[in-house]
Amino acid sequence: MLKVLIVDDEPYILQGLQVLVDWNSEGYEIAAALSNGKEALNFLKENQVDLIISDIQMPIMNGIELLETINAEKISDARFVILTGYDEFSYMQKAIRNNCMDYIMKPVSKEDLLSILRNVSNLAEEKSRIKENQEKMADAYMASNIIALLKRKYDDNNLEYVNNHMQLIGDVRFVDIEVISEPLEVEDDDYDLRLIQKQLYNACKEVLNENSYHFIFDVSYDEDNYDVGFIYCENMATRRDMEEMEFFNMMLHKLEVIMGKPVRLLCGKKVANIASISKSYSSCCRLNSIKSFHNPKSIYVYEDEVQVGQNSIVLCKNSIDEVMLAIENNNPEQIDSAVDKLYDEFKGYDENSNVLDLNLNYLLFQLIYLASEQDDSINQEEIVQYISESSFESSLIRGSSQHMKRFAKEYANYLTELRKSISRGILADIENDIKENFRENISLRYLGDKYHINSSYLGQVFKKKYDMSFKNYLTNYRIKEAAKEVINSDKKINQIAEEVGYKDCDYFIRKFIEIKGCTPSKYRKNNRSS
Repeated sequence: MLKVLIVDDEPYILQGLQVLVDWNSEGYEIAAALSNGKEALNFLKENQVDLIISDIQMPIMNGIELLETINAEKISDARFVILTGYDEFSYMQKAIRNNCMDYIMKPVSKEDLLSILRNVSNLAEEKSRIKENQEKMADAYMASNIIALLKRKYDDNNLEYVNNHMQLIGDVRFVDIEVISEPLEVEDDDYDLRLIQKQLYNACKEVLNENSYHFIFDVSYDEDNYDVGFIYCENMATRRDMEEMEFFNMMLHKLEVIMGKPVRLLCGKKVANIASISKSYSSCCRLNSIKSFHNPKSIYVYEDEVQVGQNSIVLCKNSIDEVMLAIENNNPEQIDSAVDKLYDEFKGYDENSNVLDLNLNYLLFQLIYLASEQDDSINQEEIVQYISESSFESSLIRGSSQHMKRFAKEYANYLTELRKSISRGILADIENDIKENFRENISLRYLGDKYHINSSYLGQVFKKKYDMSFKNYLTNYRIKEAAKEVINSDKKINQIAEEVGYKDCDYFIRKFIEIKGCTPSKYRKNNRSS
């Protein structure tokens, strides 16, 4: 509802204006009805309104003085409308010079008042649209600067912008926030998952409204993960007189209340400043790869998961090296034997619950290194994605040697594929597939199944050839096709969004801004005028 302030020293005019129209049905509520400019000025210092309707001739402070004071002291940006008689034209000239929007002649007619109200409503809607687009552009620009830092592809301008727009005091962490989905939900429609992601993003900004710039909508290391990135800094906890874990638990509880779903936080390594945030981001990727080997919980903190304690925690290095060699040789029998030997060694440390965690973490980090050795251009984040995906899909009980055997054999096959190369013909087929089916809900998993290629490996080869992820390639192609329609047709923006594969128009506009630098409407206007 838009708020209106009515100012007139004649009581019957104040009363008459309040009953002349149905304010609520026009989208307004009367915030106050006051008798002079001084009262109005004091009210405006404490309250926000959208429209001021004021008489000119009033005691103590007249309407022109009220308007001049509002402008001089920048008290309100409300639209200002003057009530005037036929003999007050000289006052109207002053009012116009002071940005008075319009005037209404006395006696006030219902039609004149309704015309003013509807005009103000239209202007307010346009202002709201402009503000919303500006906020989307600001969010997208901030996200691009943060992503540059996370990926270690930044310059001084990126660093300066982030430092100037974030509240960064103390150590920082990258935190991955995700809604915990049941396994059966993995193949849900992209649109439904996007809606959940958008709800999570809005919930995050609601919980920490004063730090809204610290959340990044689309930053995941996993193309099938619909999460939200968060830049945490130490001051967020200390100024609330909280310990770090107390802050994370508070945040988690509020998010789960808003979402009505369980939420998980993966807290990367603590680093000294935002320039080092890529290290925290990488550690968060590693956390994602090992979480399915541990008892499930709502908050994972890097230091807690990978630290080596001082109480005689043993690293079973020789047994792990045998498992690594068996995986590298892709020898199923050797894998079975090596894993059995490793788990037999674990049994000797049953009383120390940290032994299993330490050794599994060491093994997983060694596997990441082993894969990257095959080709130094391979993206380690993609390897982390594969480990997370494979270990999750095995989904046997924690501590099971059968779980480890199955995962080790799958990973051995994965390494074998890394040693091969995909023919140009298949990549060309995939490229044509995208051109023909970009409007559909296609994914790396769909293409991997269709062309009988491991989806994680396909993602790496795709990125190596096109210098971008599959998701970004698809997004760029969709936006390129959308831009053609924006210029060459008069279709509505939401129709174009749907035609290029986006059911969520807001998400489409966000991506359009990221790639083209402006909203679709502005892009249409700029390109047609040129």
